[in-house]
Amino acid sequence: MSFQEKTVIVTGGGSGIGLEVAKRFVQAGANVVINGRDEAKLAAAAQEIDPKGTHVAVHSGDISKPETAKELVALAVDQFGGLDILINNAGIFAPKPFLEITEEEYDRFLDIILKGKFFMAQEAAKAMKERSQGAIVQTGSMWAIQAIGATPSSAYSAANAGVHQMVKNLALELAEHKIRINAVAPAVVETPVYNTFMSDEEVKNTLPTFNAFHPIGRNGQPKDVAEAILFLASEKADWITGTVLSVDGGVTAGRN
Repeated sequence: MSFQEKTVIVTGGGSGIGLEVAKRFVQAGANVVINGRDEAKLAAAAQEIDPKGTHVAVHSGDISKPETAKELVALAVDQFGGLDILINNAGIFAPKPFLEITEEEYDRFLDIILKGKFFMAQEAAKAMKERSQGAIVQTGSMWAIQAIGATPSSAYSAANAGVHQMVKNLALELAEHKIRINAVAPAVVETPVYNTFMSDEEVKNTLPTFNAFHPIGRNGQPKDVAEAILFLASEKADWITGTVLSVDGGVTAGRN
């Protein structure tokens, strides 16, 4: 797939799925703006994505704040001349029983996952409308489709269910502007997100236990999801909008 001279924003682009996606876009000829909260992590990611720095720009900021979305779009337009693709990837994950979740934790899930993706998509669509074309891909979640007892995630799941439904609504609203929007819904993907609530040793011991959870026999890797995201963002998916694509090793298909 070629993305020559396309401009892409990737939120949550400092590690995991976002970093892999950003690298692949640049390899395919695109210019990329990456966002995250950690400036040092973003700088390291930018160096990994494009050592020369000619095809990558960095913006650190809280994606739950609508002004961050405005700043990201302005950076893409100022530095690369416009915006063609948004990968709305930023998110958080931290399993916790429903009866223990605080209001602050609930708000954090909805602010980062749902509010962040909503206003980022809104600002991106405004810029894309000027060109009468564009593609948005959201990172949703298998947990919004199927509850998993081992990882109680009611607030996280609810936020991502909103992301999935947003895709359907925006597919209708944005179609007249030739803007497509889809989502991927991954299962367990081995990224640094698990280190945000487990120690390195716990991650090392816990993640392998989920291999068998996936009918295909293994956890996902960032490249697995990146391939699906790039397809949905590409011209090969020109007749696909309003869909949530499960990228989950077969989890939502059923159980053996």
